Amino acid sequence: MASAASINLEKIARFAQLAVPVALVTVAFVGHFFSFYFHFLTVTLLLLFLLDLYYRHGQKEHALLTNFGFLAQARYLTESIGPELRQYLFSDDLTERPFNRLERAEVYRKAKGQDSTAAFGSQMSFEADEVKLRHSMYPTAADSIAPFELTVGEERGLSTAHILRFPVMISAMSYGALSVRAVRALARGAKKSGITMNTGEGGYPKHHLEEGCDLTFQMGTAKFGVRNEDGSLHEEKLHEIAQKAAVKMVEIKLSQGAKPGKGGILPKEKISEEISELRGVPMDRDVISPPHHLECTDASSTVRFIRRVQEAAGIPVGIKLCLGHPGEFEGLVREMKSQGVFPDYISIDGAEGGTGAAPRSFMDDIGLPLHSALPAVVRILRAEGVRDRLKLFCAGKLISPARQVVALSLGADAVYTARGFMLALGCIQALQCNANTCPVGITTQNPSLVRGLDVEQRSQRVRNYVDGLHHDHVALLSSLGCGRFADLSERNLFAPALAGVAAEHVHHPMPTNPLDRGSMTVVGGVS
Repeated sequence: MASAASINLEKIARFAQLAVPVALVTVAFVGHFFSFYFHFLTVTLLLLFLLDLYYRHGQKEHALLTNFGFLAQARYLTESIGPELRQYLFSDDLTERPFNRLERAEVYRKAKGQDSTAAFGSQMSFEADEVKLRHSMYPTAADSIAPFELTVGEERGLSTAHILRFPVMISAMSYGALSVRAVRALARGAKKSGITMNTGEGGYPKHHLEEGCDLTFQMGTAKFGVRNEDGSLHEEKLHEIAQKAAVKMVEIKLSQGAKPGKGGILPKEKISEEISELRGVPMDRDVISPPHHLECTDASSTVRFIRRVQEAAGIPVGIKLCLGHPGEFEGLVREMKSQGVFPDYISIDGAEGGTGAAPRSFMDDIGLPLHSALPAVVRILRAEGVRDRLKLFCAGKLISPARQVVALSLGADAVYTARGFMLALGCIQALQCNANTCPVGITTQNPSLVRGLDVEQRSQRVRNYVDGLHHDHVALLSSLGCGRFADLSERNLFAPALAGVAAEHVHHPMPTNPLDRGSMTVVGGVS
């Protein structure tokens, strides 16, 4: 069967970069010996050659220009008339997935420190399935809103408890899934912003540590960096990493939203010698992590494993999971109560979460979306009387400040985003994360593509994005009439489509509305 034709832009760019100087020399020769008029073309080619040199070796702001030279300028020229092309010929601003152009543009503007206001009116739909924030007739003065502060580990009285001073963290992205420059740019931006970064499950966090930001070390099901030969936990290795000054928390990854019930995937094309060494894996085959931890076969063994990790690490320890059957989670919580062991936080990953590589069926058809999963988790924790025993994080397409505030209103104490920070780095949603061909050098190990990502310049974009989120968080809380982040609750939401979602999956009697966390009830979106 013939395969679909594809265009290798990298080869085309290399050919063009060779063809221009050859053509320049040829035309100059013809102009010198045959006709002066050829020198008009000589001047044109010379300017093109010099422009290409500047793009590839001079400027550092645009990774595409660094990697593809003057050919990349065609993208920016096309993008400049994109609204007109889309309006008359192609898709509109709301049809692209997983993030439409309006959503991406808001992140880009924040990352560049630009004004993110819009004109004329919203392009979003206002239907029954929308989730909206309810404003107050009496907004809070912005300068009176209390700064965010959350202490993870205080419930266990840890001397190593970690204080979060911003409600958004960089979600788990491994070195391997990301390039070394992308990792360093995110880590440097996290350091500048004072936020916490999750290392992902990629083994010893060498490049995450280089920039000195606060880190959460994630331990996936393969336990890269902290494993014995049989895949079990090597407690001494974990303890060694947990003692690093930059490592503030440990996260046990039980499952991931984009591929719940399946382990991580790292294609062999992205495995360099360094990645092979840090993970302890071969270079000639895809690396597929097991679907669950060797130690975790049921609720009882999972809780015992949490205790082992807590004792080995000596710092706050959380778990990350995508919710499937709420009844299984309920059983896990009851086992925590029985053994008297609770993680310092639970992070709920929505099924709409991102990934570097996953089978399409897992991305599209398995797991509960965040807006269904998070309220169900909150209900179970409250019904079991243990909501105050731990912190609750969440993730799942939370790239905008409004979506983040919605998640905080649904019961999360803080949120993760990975793709938000990827977009801040300059991701253009090329959807090539699994192919080692990311054109802007973020999700590739190809040196010729990675070179286009300037660490310092992109780290500043990360900081700008955080500053933009903070500005909008304060403005939103002011509009909602809240004086602090802890005041956010379901009463701030208009969400008629969420009424009754997933309630039938909970075994014991529960309120039918997943937004009901207390005495206030939302029915059909009207309180």
